[in-house]
Amino acid sequence: MNIKDIFLSNDSILDSYIKSFNYPFEVLPHIKDYILELGEKLDSNYQKLDDNIWIHKTASVSKSAEIHGPCIIDEKAIVRCNAYIRGSVIIGKNSVLGNSCEIKNAILYDNVQIPHFSYVGDSIIGSHAHLGASAIISNLRSDKKNIKIKYKDQVIETNMRKVGAFIGDNVEVGCGSILNPGTIILPNTNIYPLTSVRGVIEANKIVKDMNNIVEKEER
Repeated sequence: MNIKDIFLSNDSILDSYIKSFNYPFEVLPHIKDYILELGEKLDSNYQKLDDNIWIHKTASVSKSAEIHGPCIIDEKAIVRCNAYIRGSVIIGKNSVLGNSCEIKNAILYDNVQIPHFSYVGDSIIGSHAHLGASAIISNLRSDKKNIKIKYKDQVIETNMRKVGAFIGDNVEVGCGSILNPGTIILPNTNIYPLTSVRGVIEANKIVKDMNNIVEKEER
């Protein structure tokens, strides 16, 4: 479950920084500071706005989107109407944050699609991943205790109250699904719509529900 097993590509402006950690949740407390550091090094293709917001000149951002910094919106990214960016967010190249989506303290690699009505908090989404309409990433337990990640016979203590999901490259999350706090989905896995997902899901699986996980067949 090393971070390099979750995010296979290197197509994020933060990739080398992300992969300097072992576990993905270790990145979360540092996103804000690293955006501030990186933002000041960006070239003239990025326009800096108030509140430490950097937007690439080729990005498309709706006038109705609300953006709080620090934030980087990269090349050819699209932020649609009424999206709410609550700070400490990177939207990767060619990625889409759709209408009425809310995101905070999160990194989207390049070519991520989150097109409709989703919440993404304290999370990292890998290259070419897609969240169907109304897919929600929960980042806080109902009892407000620290998040633990269970993997095989291990219980990994994050020592953090807010941990969302870490979604690998080419993962498809179906409409209306809920990813519970601390969920990890390894690359090339499909989640059926309306599924409640928790724990660690191995690569190349189809999750019909948590009691029915099958190997993805090659085509």
